[in-house]
Formats: sequence, C-alpha cells, structure tokens
Amino acid sequence: MHRRLVSYTLLLSLPLVLSACGFQLRGVGDNATTLPDDWKNMHLVTSNPNGEFSREVETRFAAQGIQWNTWEDANYRLDLGAERFSQRNLSLNAEARVAEFELTMTARFSVLDADNQVIIAATEVAVVRQMENDPRNVVGKAEETRIIKSEMRGDLARQIMRRIGFFASSNG
Repeated sequence: MHRRLVSYTLLLSLPLVLSACGFQLRGVGDNATTLPDDWKNMHLVTSNPNGEFSREVETRFAAQGIQWNTWEDANYRLDLGAERFSQRNLSLNAEARVAEFELTMTARFSVLDADNQVIIAATEVAVVRQMENDPRNVVGKAEETRIIKSEMRGDLARQIMRRIGFFASSNG
C-alpha cells in the first residue's frame, strides 16, 4: 500500500516539477508567434506550392490563425524561397568512413504589404543538425535522414513565423 501511494505521488508530482522548471512541449505557449489581426490575412507566393516545405509553412501559419487568401484579398504577401539542403562530413571512423554528418537546411523569405512595399526584406533562416552515421545500416540512415529533414522544415517554418511575429508586434 505504501509503495503504491509513493508511486502515485511521484507520478502526479512529475508534471508539476516539469512545469516548474520551464519545460513545455514544442510549439506550446509560443507567444512570439501571436500576430496582430491585420497580419492574419496573408497570401503565399512560392515556386513549389505543393512541396513539403510550402505545405509545412501553410500548415504552421494556419495553426496560428493565418487565413491564406488571394493576393487581391490579402493584407500581406509572404514570398517563400525554396529550401536548400546540404550535408557535409564532420568526422571519419577507424575504417576511414564517415562517422558523423552535419545537415544544413536554409530558406529565404520576404514580406510585402498590399501596396507591394517591402515590409521584411529578403531574410535567410537556417537549421543545422548533426547526425551519426552507421555505414552498415544504409536503409535505416536514409529513413533517419528523411525524418530529420522533415523536422528541419518544421523548424524553418517556426523561425519564419517567429520573425514575422516579432516584426509585426514591434512595428504594429
């Protein structure tokens, strides 16, 4: 009985301890992404509207209350450049094979107002990750790379959202 009481107490106190230290789930409570109402009416211009990065940006912005409209009906236009991905070797193992990679993903964006005036000049956002390599598990590493690239796209979209949010709140 005593062990069960201790277990329940620990289990119930864990969320309190985590919240007390500032822990929060990714994307929760990010006040920097709250945009003024006039910024919630946007148009997206991208060279690849069906690409994974464009869809990620659309989804993340829509989750923050952004309404995607035609250019004629929008207050602001987000010009989104294509994502660029690069991979470089960081270290070699004893067999002279790559032991660790550095993965970099970048994208450029700019924002124009309804009068075609540049509000946020072309800005580059970047995400850098490191990944260990196992030359004996090529299929597993390819899948891990795919997952990491997807996470990196989400990070780029969040960076764009934060930068626009910061600009809008400081200039609105």
